[in-house]
Amino acid sequence: MSRIASCFEALAAQGRKALIPFVTAGDPSPAVTVPLMHAMVEAGVDVIELGVPFSDPMADGPVIQLASQRALAAGASLQGVLDMVAEFRQRNTTTPVVLMGYLNPVEAMGYETFARNAVAAGVDGALLVDLPPEEAEAVAPVFREQGLAQIYLIAPTTTEERMARIAEAGSGYLYYVSLKGVTGSAALNVDEVAVKVETIRKHAKLPIGVGFGIKDAASARAIAKVADGVVVGSALVQRIADYADQPDQIPTQVAGLLAEMRAAMDKSD
Repeated sequence: MSRIASCFEALAAQGRKALIPFVTAGDPSPAVTVPLMHAMVEAGVDVIELGVPFSDPMADGPVIQLASQRALAAGASLQGVLDMVAEFRQRNTTTPVVLMGYLNPVEAMGYETFARNAVAAGVDGALLVDLPPEEAEAVAPVFREQGLAQIYLIAPTTTEERMARIAEAGSGYLYYVSLKGVTGSAALNVDEVAVKVETIRKHAKLPIGVGFGIKDAASARAIAKVADGVVVGSALVQRIADYADQPDQIPTQVAGLLAEMRAAMDKSD
């Protein structure tokens, strides 16, 4: 069983939900990322989404766009991200790591080379936001052969017919984007999310993580009531930006926010 499946199965048995942070690898410098990953695990996270810096992150809002710029300026690369995961695995062999990013760097490396090297480094899955299932014919068999989960997005505008197609094509978990727009968008309507998640469940056996608009302990707790996983990104990346000139403080600052979310998610009614 994969690390992702084992993680969600163990959480379900405990009646708990996955806390899934997103941070951009190499932001504000490559030296920060691995200590940050370990600090997040100690704060109670279950799966780590590691953003691969890209020069044109079209699905991301300004907070994560700037994180990519900082990381690229500091010398981050796809191979460098794989090296970070390999270093993380020297101490942690259980926490699933998912790379999230865009197709271009993967295509430049080569699908087979990327999948093989990613798995060898300890990566469990990849979410390429600009690679929908309809365009993944060349990629999906390669990822499957290497044992790399292919995680797909579902949007508020996704039809039920397409939900079923995505659920069939995906592996690991499904990522429901709770808001229209780019990352860091505002107002989160939990009731609307609950209805959409139940619709997705009719077509999918995979766990469902919900992201976009989760900023604090209260919103994490609300989403945990309706989804299998809570994905938080821009709030963490903004905190990293706030401490970019004090990089030694970043792991503690980010872990503090995640610990608040974890406590809120686990609090009994």
